[in-house]
Amino acid sequence: MAEEGQPLPYVSEIVLKKRKVRDELAITRRTQLELGKYGAKKSKNHSHVSDIKRPEQFIKEFRDKELDLIRMKQRAKRPKSMIPNLQSKLLFIIRIQGKNDMHPKTRKILYNLRLRKVFSGVFVKATEGVIDMLQKVEPYVTYGYPNLKNVKELVYKKGYARIDKKAVPLTDNNIIEQTLGKYGIICIEDIIHEVANVGPHFKEVVHFMGPFMLSKPEDGLIQGKKQTYKEGGDAGNREDEINDLIRKMN
Repeated sequence: MAEEGQPLPYVSEIVLKKRKVRDELAITRRTQLELGKYGAKKSKNHSHVSDIKRPEQFIKEFRDKELDLIRMKQRAKRPKSMIPNLQSKLLFIIRIQGKNDMHPKTRKILYNLRLRKVFSGVFVKATEGVIDMLQKVEPYVTYGYPNLKNVKELVYKKGYARIDKKAVPLTDNNIIEQTLGKYGIICIEDIIHEVANVGPHFKEVVHFMGPFMLSKPEDGLIQGKKQTYKEGGDAGNREDEINDLIRKMN
């Protein structure tokens, strides 16, 4: 007579959930090791378990990015009557936010503005296209109208040229003349004049220079709030008050 099958041992739901998380974590860790992302910035013989992202972290980052895309589309649909008229042709934009919670489309716009790093800044001409981009990435940038004093100090203190993919300080007018001489721009004062007045060769001048890498602001200067500056946050148009922020970060 065949023996009856033994009943399976009872396993609580909590234990099953722990096993599932453990198995998912093991898969995640193995994947990261295979992709070479685990411990890439540390010694080969020393790594830390905090480098491993749990499945919940991946889910949260995905949701944050999708939410960022939804909000970006909502901002893009604002009626033009809600967008204040700019008082200057020249804007200075500073990237103040943006890491894991950004959707790739948001990151692409920031890259198009040449703002690849947090606390980098660029001069731009205020066009309809630029305003449209600023609206879409508003929580991640702050901007306003730089005065002549700050234009001059930014160029002198932080200005550099991109020569053969290398950063070269603007200490030699020969470098300026070799690249921009055909536009009648032969020295650093010519660069300042062209930028401050948004001259006919403004585009060539700002692309000759790399983005300005500003100093990290003091504690409390930028608090990480994505609300607009007028609402008590950090982002968006500061108008003339951008000059105070530039002075403290230059």
